[in-house]
Amino acid sequence: RRFVYGKPEGIMQLYYSHNLNPRVAVAVARYLNSPVDYIWSEPRNPAKEDAFRPINPNTLVPVLVENGKSLWETDAIACRLSQISGTGFFADGDLLPETLRWISWATHHLTRAGDAFYFENLIVPRYMGRQPDAALLESSAENFHRFAPILDDFLSGKTWLIDNRLTYADFRVATCLPFAEDANVPVSGYANIRKWHDRLNELDAWREPFAGLA
Repeated sequence: RRFVYGKPEGIMQLYYSHNLNPRVAVAVARYLNSPVDYIWSEPRNPAKEDAFRPINPNTLVPVLVENGKSLWETDAIACRLSQISGTGFFADGDLLPETLRWISWATHHLTRAGDAFYFENLIVPRYMGRQPDAALLESSAENFHRFAPILDDFLSGKTWLIDNRLTYADFRVATCLPFAEDANVPVSGYANIRKWHDRLNELDAWREPFAGLA
């Protein structure tokens, strides 16, 4: 939908695009049946960037606007939506350190490596008019194969990452996996990761978070 700001107080809006992090935020909101109005946005479009800056000075999505206040960054949004839902999806209490461990690990290691494949193999040819950076992909493959075995070993004999139940950690660590085939992310050799992601794909919210949206 067209970018809109200034909805009536009491209505939450989730601004998103179809990229990696917004996909996670939308999947969380759909899974939790969050009471949000989904608004597709182009904050990096030069014609819209200034208008978006009051919502997020970084001019990036996702952004959650609640009662006129903006909350940006995917993990913060997931935390807030989990609070609203009362489900404990963002595992806290004694499990909070473990939750943060997986969020940090994915962000700085596995997803960083996978994101290079997503960007170079999908975004670059489509929007930047150049060939993928082969040297970058080679180094990213090395990093991916450094960290993927850690996750694959951890998932051996497990259904989910934390407390034997589905939590936000599973969504976050799997950030790049929905694009693995199209982006040539080298995940095929990791059977436990693939089985775990197959379980995630049984969830409509994860498999098709944008169903019925722009």
